[in-house]
Amino acid sequence: MSDQLDLNLLRVFDALLQEGSVTAAAERLHLSIPATSRALGRLRRAMGDPVLVRAGRGLAPTPFALRAAPRVRSLLDEAATLVSADRELSVAELERTFTIRINDGVAATMVTAAVEATAAVAPGVRLRFVAEGSESIEALRDGSVDLDIGAGEVAAPEIRAAHLYRDRVVGIVRADSPLGRRRRPTLAQLCRHPHVSASRRGRSRGPLDDALDDAGLKRHVAAVVPTYAVAALLVASSRYVGLVPQRLAEQYGPTLGLRWFPVPAALPEVGVRMIWHARLDADPAQRWLRDTVRHAVTQHGA
Repeated sequence: MSDQLDLNLLRVFDALLQEGSVTAAAERLHLSIPATSRALGRLRRAMGDPVLVRAGRGLAPTPFALRAAPRVRSLLDEAATLVSADRELSVAELERTFTIRINDGVAATMVTAAVEATAAVAPGVRLRFVAEGSESIEALRDGSVDLDIGAGEVAAPEIRAAHLYRDRVVGIVRADSPLGRRRRPTLAQLCRHPHVSASRRGRSRGPLDDALDDAGLKRHVAAVVPTYAVAALLVASSRYVGLVPQRLAEQYGPTLGLRWFPVPAALPEVGVRMIWHARLDADPAQRWLRDTVRHAVTQHGA
């Protein structure tokens, strides 16, 4: 290999993988397009791999590049932490992309506040939100995810966690629904209407069904959708009953013409937390990100 990898080349690699375009990567790195193209050539020689190949009008990463991307991201994060450990963070000058894995019910009520709070003080920062998938902590370990926001506990010694808020599931119906005129409908009344279930795994059964079984009742789930947001939109245009987090119902119910009500059953509350890898504890930019998220949550009544 005639070229060796250095930190600047790794930054180019990261930008190219994030942007999928030499032009966009050049803009992000404040380089000329020819300089970025030459850096891509050096990357290919140093890595012994094409890294990016033409796919239609854009560029697609090779399998090798996809495998290497999380490790490169982790190395860049650790280098940034090392350099900035004894320096005061200048948020206004920060240029960085943070990847946040987030539950859709939380995203619907928090993302706008987080993006606006970030843009107001750190115009060079990009928040990249990705949907939940396997929730594997490997993404936190390898640096492909900076912060994970959702429910559930994670048992790993190198993972740090902070509680954000607790939420409960409530029922939603259209405001002009007969059920919407009742402040506290009974379980029997809920079962007289078709339901929509929100489940990214496609499940139609949940804790409410256990409560209905105990009461000798059964509901009819007419549709299963992947997110709470889709459930709310479907309920807003139909006669269905939906179950969504209370914060989402309070924030978007009036806009969508929905009424929400407590479900007369002992449904479990959900604790929402954020988790991150211990190696990011000392990074001032990461601390700022976590503080920004906490502030966004506080601003919305958590």
